[in-house]
Amino acid sequence: MQSRLVLVSEDADFFEYIASKLLLRKNDEVLLLNFEELPSKLNLIKKSVLIINSENTEHQTLELLKLVSGIPSVIFAYNEEEAFKVRAFKSGAFAFVTPLTPDEELQALLISGLNITSLLEKNIQYRDILVQKNIIKETNEVLLDYNAILDQELEKIRNSSCTSVLVAISPDDRTKFLVNPNQIETIILSNIRKNDILMNYAASKYFLLLYDADIDDAKKIWAKISAQLPERIYAGFAKTFSKSRQQLVNEALNKLHEAINYDKVYSKMLEYNRNTGRSNFKLFRQELQKKVENVVLPVFYQVKQKYTDKLFGIIIEQGNGDGYNSLCLRGRNASAMFKITTPGFANINIDITYASSPNNIDAKRISLTPEEFESGLLEDLLEQFIQEFKKEVNNGTT
Repeated sequence: MQSRLVLVSEDADFFEYIASKLLLRKNDEVLLLNFEELPSKLNLIKKSVLIINSENTEHQTLELLKLVSGIPSVIFAYNEEEAFKVRAFKSGAFAFVTPLTPDEELQALLISGLNITSLLEKNIQYRDILVQKNIIKETNEVLLDYNAILDQELEKIRNSSCTSVLVAISPDDRTKFLVNPNQIETIILSNIRKNDILMNYAASKYFLLLYDADIDDAKKIWAKISAQLPERIYAGFAKTFSKSRQQLVNEALNKLHEAINYDKVYSKMLEYNRNTGRSNFKLFRQELQKKVENVVLPVFYQVKQKYTDKLFGIIIEQGNGDGYNSLCLRGRNASAMFKITTPGFANINIDITYASSPNNIDAKRISLTPEEFESGLLEDLLEQFIQEFKKEVNNGTT
């Protein structure tokens, strides 16, 4: 086995001292670094074992351990100070040795550390494959195909009869521009268990599947997570018991939008009517149209960016005109349209049509008040519109 070791020390004599204990071979790789150099060279050491000289650098050593979390790190100390030893292990140290540690024991620890790095290397390779296949996000462990994941996990839940909850998570329209999605994901992932699953649904919007939990448990977990988030992020909760995937998704999203819109829908409508005045119909309609465009244009853009080149055999077309905005899907034998119109000042209509021939058209209408019409809800409706079309195309029914 080839050794890939990184020796970290502020004392140049340490390198010569420790090298005599390592039984190095010609093909072994050894990198010598001081504490200041190492942060800029993290990419070089991901598949290595670190030996850190902590003499007169205990604080730097503890800080470094946090930085190289996951990389096997052997702490070389010149005494058995118990408090520092405990803090080192809590910070992620792999082993703790002193000058009194037999060379054979040090060498055995390094072999064990190198075995771990081999496993880590394989995990990195497997992870790269999952990223290439668009199964997980490149930055973390967020799963991307929530439909397939939920179908798979709900089957397991039905067979095991375990209690579980699906949580729909999203910032509101204002907050989504103030918080980084990776920050949301990192905080959630650091506060859930290994068997819980975080899935991406739309831009800055997620599904979290919590196992062995009821609604009260899920709310407690979310309270812990949300307390660490820099901005307010909302959540809706739905039990998975005896529900299909689409029923579960719809219920969780409805609860999410109830949470986002709670206590603001009617107050905003009163304020809107009071400030604008229905007697001035033209001004009111202009304000309404401006709000619709401010919601529709960025959401349509995000959806097109997400699905461009990922809907094989399906073209996405965006249209707009006097009083309407639309998103159209066109396949070889089918088409679908998502059209938003504002016929007056009281409602916003969303007309969804699926057509496989002039005589086979399925249509439905959703009417929303101006206060209910927000980007999070529009993202959800578009996501379901696209997924339903994909399902029909894949089933060969359109």
